[in-house]
Amino acid sequence: MNAIILCGGLSTRLGEITKSAPKVLLDIKGKTVLDWQLEKLREFGIKEVVLAAGHLSDILKKEVGANRNGIKIIYAVEKEKLGTGGAIKFAWNNFVSRPEEPVVILNGDILAKAKLSDMAGCLRPESEGEILGSKVEDASPYGTLKFDANRHLLSFKEKEGKKQAGHINGGIYIFTSAVKKYFPKQNAFSVEYDVFPKMKNLDVYPSDDGWVDIGVPERLGWARKFWD
Repeated sequence: MNAIILCGGLSTRLGEITKSAPKVLLDIKGKTVLDWQLEKLREFGIKEVVLAAGHLSDILKKEVGANRNGIKIIYAVEKEKLGTGGAIKFAWNNFVSRPEEPVVILNGDILAKAKLSDMAGCLRPESEGEILGSKVEDASPYGTLKFDANRHLLSFKEKEGKKQAGHINGGIYIFTSAVKKYFPKQNAFSVEYDVFPKMKNLDVYPSDDGWVDIGVPERLGWARKFWD
């Protein structure tokens, strides 16, 4: 299975914190966010990872190198802003070693306890893909996932502003090559808005395990205190 980490965003929500370093290199308990993610991928048996990079890619290359924690690192550096979907398309079509095989994709600003082996074990042969549905106690800053008893994704609910528990997009995906038929022809697009709504057979892997998006200062601060 292939692996891609999306780490090319501008990180505007973190302000000065990421002015000179991409957020995937931010320190969490003595390890970078990237190190936490590579550890998860290595436990899953991944030996090669494509970093879909853009903003501050030179710093990323210098810091990470061609091998990190026993995993070969390949860089897919976008020349223009491609969005989440465009970055996946660019990396998958041009940089992964086995483009016909499934790919596990991680957003570069999340930490999650859910095991990739458990997630992959629930991927149905006929499924086009699977999305981590992380349960959070306060889903108000996020859109939530609506899915049926068979874990089939029915829809994304927009932010409702209500402080209540819910399953949200956890920023980890496993896609089969069937997803490629939903990619638009243009280079830049969003996987959340331009691909997911078109997919006919996308499942959710609901998880109550720990999860945090470190993309804003308050959640970054929480992770630096409590993540383990």
